[in-house]
Amino acid sequence: MKEFEDRFSELQADMISICMEYVEDRADKVYVYASCEEDMISSSFFYLINNKYVECHKVNDALENGEERYDVSTERQFMVLNIINDDVEKIEELCKEYERDMPTELKLIYDVRSGNFKSEYKYDLVHTNDDIKTSDDFADEWFEEIKNNNL
Repeated sequence: MKEFEDRFSELQADMISICMEYVEDRADKVYVYASCEEDMISSSFFYLINNKYVECHKVNDALENGEERYDVSTERQFMVLNIINDDVEKIEELCKEYERDMPTELKLIYDVRSGNFKSEYKYDLVHTNDDIKTSDDFADEWFEEIKNNNL
């Protein structure tokens, strides 16, 4: 039991740490969205920096004068997404191994200052049952919801 929890936590921590590395540990909060349905994995990540909510390719928009800019090259974005997706795949293997249900959706929030970590999971099919929206749409909606409610 303990081992499952530990390994599950480690994989989530790895997702957060690669997102922190992307912004050189300069963020107030990190948000990771991951979706895993019917063998399709997708993910996205965004931040709260200087009281501004920004998607990963727009983190430089949150900087104040004189702050060192982030490297937001496409390669770096893909590197982070690949690692998140790999971690989701490992969570999937872990759930199979321990005969647990695999979440179809993971939402992770890490508050850098307080060290608080929050996670939310769904187990029902989210985008597979939606004729129009893709997992990216759900990720975008979560970003808007967080931004509008200052979560």
